[in-house]
Amino acid sequence: MNVTNRSEQVEPTEDVDNNLAAVSEVEAGIRDFVRNDIAYLRRPSAGAAETVPLDASAEATVNNVNSLIQRVAGTSLAEIEKLISELESLRDLLHAEGQRVQREISGYAQLSQAAMKSTRMIADNVTQWKRAADGLRNS
Repeated sequence: MNVTNRSEQVEPTEDVDNNLAAVSEVEAGIRDFVRNDIAYLRRPSAGAAETVPLDASAEATVNNVNSLIQRVAGTSLAEIEKLISELESLRDLLHAEGQRVQREISGYAQLSQAAMKSTRMIADNVTQWKRAADGLRNS
């Protein structure tokens, strides 16, 4: 019999809700930071036709964002490359095992044919011996 307390059912849901709320809060904070930090870079300047060089702090911010994106993407790309490598080695292993199984089946088929031929020969010889023994008894 399964008896559960009402408080046991509520606690995991509350923990999940708290975790989701914390994650959402952190993501919102990051979004706000990035928007506020580089928002002025998106605004068109008075001389929109010309490219305005970035000041040192703006360039540093862009570099920081670029490096963050490269680190995040780099980790993902490394994992994808590793997975591709593992899948390729698994494919090669499966191919080699498939060839080995085909060789084993071929060997068993040849062995089975040889056993059948040997059995026929033995049966034929036993039949001949039986006829010869029956012929000697009748004489």
